[in-house]
Amino acid sequence: MLRASTRLAGVIGDPVRHSLSPLLHNAAFAALGLDWAFAAFPVRAGAGAAALDAMQALRLEGLNVTMPLKGEVADAVDRLAPSAAALRSVNTVVWVGTELVGESTDGPGLVAALRADEGFDPDGRRCLVLGSGGAARAVVHALAEAGAAAVVVAARRPEAGAAVASLAGPRGTTGTAEAAGDAELIVDATPLGMAGHEPGPPFDPSCLGPGQLVVDLVYDPPHTPLLEAARAAGAATANGLGMLLHQAALSFRLWTGEDPPMEAMSAALVAELAGRSTPERAETA
Repeated sequence: MLRASTRLAGVIGDPVRHSLSPLLHNAAFAALGLDWAFAAFPVRAGAGAAALDAMQALRLEGLNVTMPLKGEVADAVDRLAPSAAALRSVNTVVWVGTELVGESTDGPGLVAALRADEGFDPDGRRCLVLGSGGAARAVVHALAEAGAAAVVVAARRPEAGAAVASLAGPRGTTGTAEAAGDAELIVDATPLGMAGHEPGPPFDPSCLGPGQLVVDLVYDPPHTPLLEAARAAGAATANGLGMLLHQAALSFRLWTGEDPPMEAMSAALVAELAGRSTPERAETA
């Protein structure tokens, strides 16, 4: 029940009505008995700064930010956290005193999922990331921050791949998807696993085998062609649900100061997706 005392947070973007953020955060608030509520606010491109003005005027407690506003909001907050500054992208806005601070929980959310759910620590590992979009940028930066020994970026456009690889500093290089055979972690940050996109995995899966972890950031369908081929080859696999869950958990902690109720959030997510029929790209916020 909404009360006059209820603290409000939300997600902004366009489109945003499909967002799973309200589901995740409202489940978390309910599990902890917090007098908070979370809603989705459609905000078109070009209105990111105005949305932050509204956040201040209405004293919303926090915002998640999704496409196409992540760059706009990065330019409009009072201050950027280090990861958001490196990416020039914000998916979470939090109050720190009287300042609005932009954070990026996307990449750290994947690293948290790898460690907590897959028992895989990127520290000292050889990694391959497919793609050059916003998700790939967040993942490459986070893997480097987590201590990855090498981060190879495979992208269709070499110049775009080089720009993404630079986010990993001296450990970032460009290559092709065929480098998967030498990688301990392979992350597909492209939309190829979604229904309606190219059939089959993005590279020859015969190079895969035991001792490797393959992650496809698509979460619906849960078993993409890449993951099916990797599993058949003996590699461990994971889809994008872990990243979605853990990036939300990090935002929740930033806003409330509370430990997120992971089991309640995960249960709400699984139940919701079980009732959906439209395949979607992994949401980063």
